[in-house]
Amino acid sequence: MNICPYLEFSMQILGKKWNGLIIHYLSLCPNGSAHFSEIKRDLTDITPRALSQKLSELIEYELIKKKVKTGSSVSISYELTEKGRALTNALVPIQEWAQQYKNQ
Repeated sequence: MNICPYLEFSMQILGKKWNGLIIHYLSLCPNGSAHFSEIKRDLTDITPRALSQKLSELIEYELIKKKVKTGSSVSISYELTEKGRALTNALVPIQEWAQQYKNQ
């Protein structure tokens, strides 16, 4: 039996700790983006090193993008790409499944 390569690809992304939560977090941001410190503050159990690695990984997958604003000081934020926003739609049924079966 052959495993579906598309399911395998999606699990390579979502099967890694924090990736799905970071994508979900960014989808909830009112202005559509968040700074590293905001993500770290709200995802309290992730270490700064792990967060940095995960953000780089998600950029590599083209699910998020890094925005750099220059001026009197440099401001870096992260936001979902179109590809990342499309993935958030796939997370909704997973969240619903978890709500139904988590405590059973």
